[in-house]
Amino acid sequence: MSDGRGRRDRVIEGWGFVSDQGAGVGYTEVPDQEVRSLRVRHCRLHTAAGEPVAELEAVSFRMRFGAVDVAAEGIGGVETRPAFRRRGHMGRLMRRALAGMAQRVDVAFVSDGIEGVYERFGFVGAVAEGHLVVPVRNVEGAVGDGSGAAAPGVHGSSAEDLPAMVRLFNAAHAQRPWTHVRHEGWKRLVPQTTWKPGSRTLVVRSGGATVGYAVLEGRAFGDPLGTLTVEELVAEDADATRRLLLAVARLCWERRLGQFTVREPADGLTGRIARHMGCTYQQGFAASGGMMAAVLNRSSLVRSLEQELRRRAGVRRPDKAYLQAFDALRTGGLLADDRVLIRLLLGHWSVEEAYVHGSVVADRYRDLCTAWFPGGGTPSLPTPYAHRLDRF
Repeated sequence: MSDGRGRRDRVIEGWGFVSDQGAGVGYTEVPDQEVRSLRVRHCRLHTAAGEPVAELEAVSFRMRFGAVDVAAEGIGGVETRPAFRRRGHMGRLMRRALAGMAQRVDVAFVSDGIEGVYERFGFVGAVAEGHLVVPVRNVEGAVGDGSGAAAPGVHGSSAEDLPAMVRLFNAAHAQRPWTHVRHEGWKRLVPQTTWKPGSRTLVVRSGGATVGYAVLEGRAFGDPLGTLTVEELVAEDADATRRLLLAVARLCWERRLGQFTVREPADGLTGRIARHMGCTYQQGFAASGGMMAAVLNRSSLVRSLEQELRRRAGVRRPDKAYLQAFDALRTGGLLADDRVLIRLLLGHWSVEEAYVHGSVVADRYRDLCTAWFPGGGTPSLPTPYAHRLDRF
């Protein structure tokens, strides 16, 4: 099966004898398994006798870097069997898996990196965790009528609402770095099981069309009663957003809760309305671990983002100086450290932050780099944000 870059998926098996008590360890990739609507490639190490040693999943998706998205893969489910730990097998597995990923895509991600581990393979933290905390009384004061009645037009969702939810999400975050491009068959809501209720979804309908939705985090039996978290809240206009916030506030009243959490960025529509009502935005920057990214093929990645860089710089017809700067960025003559580059491309850092951390840019490139890398939360680039339902 072709991946669109002239390469074909296949099972890859290879034996390399390593100094591990004289045992040989084999590597296998099994591609094209669908897991919760994402394509997954299983990468495994095993002994000559076929005993499992270590494994990970390479998850395929399209990631936004602004108004342009690129094919990417993410690493998840990394595990070494207890009997084989502390022998360097994770490093062997990661190196083999990343080498294969570099043949298919130009950039890799980790959505829950272990502290002090993934940096060894070129990954760096490239997005901050953030969420809104909204007082219930503020919502009631802004949009409630004091009667305690249900929010008008808000209903429980059904499977028929999923296509509209995908459309609303893609429209709301069309230029937001770190968000996935959700495809038509996207199904990442948490399913209900015996001990977990799964995702609870509310929708707003207007004229028969779904114009907004909120996905509430499911609670397992025995979970504390003092929390209510909204994993996503997306709507096409302010009225639908207020209705959803009111519906969540009413649920909080039923549970005797004074506030709730919404996992949305502060500069989105939901964030702006919550800020108007009065809320706090809590953000954390992990020094290690957490959500991370790595450049696999610098030149190809920068080429694929050429139109995005032109958009940020407001350049339609590049002149000779612009083309020279772009070529220097692509080849490493400008901002040579790939770890700095990925943070700049995703808007986690501005170029001024790169200067603070020791990056040096020639004077002739400074104005252009300032336009290319303004950092998130600016007019040309929204704040990067990783939504929970797309983590792997």
